[in-house]
Amino acid sequence: MSDVTVASPGESPNAYRSMKNGFLCRCPACGQGRLFGRFLKVVDACDVCGTEFHHHRADDFPPYIVMFIVGHLIGYGVLTAETRFEVPLWLHLAVWPALTLILCVALLQPIKGVVVGLQYALGMHGFAAARAARTARNESVEEKAGVGDGAEGPRAPVYGA
Repeated sequence: MSDVTVASPGESPNAYRSMKNGFLCRCPACGQGRLFGRFLKVVDACDVCGTEFHHHRADDFPPYIVMFIVGHLIGYGVLTAETRFEVPLWLHLAVWPALTLILCVALLQPIKGVVVGLQYALGMHGFAAARAARTARNESVEEKAGVGDGAEGPRAPVYGA
């Protein structure tokens, strides 16, 4: 069973939830669709809820965050290994560059997902306009279908209509 909560189209998205979904490489809006088509290529739109991502602007921010995190982890590891243990130089040359590359590659996609999720939650770079257009489109679809008179109770949001 999934603990994914979908924000209704009219309400502002939760930044923590959007960033968490981005870290998991899922759509920041619904948490179910894929965020990436290839390793670092963000899909144009979510295949589940239809949220558009073609206007995101992550640019160079994710690599800077990754370099900051990995640099601090590796720097602390090297400093600790040098001050507390008798580690031969060949082991330093074998372990630290390899660990640096592995951590950078492993963290780059999730961190980019976090940045896209944060942009979505804050409505940056076209996300607010796309969310408003989707809300208006959903309301017009509900009006045409005769939904919203309150007789049936609350309804789930209609995405991608």
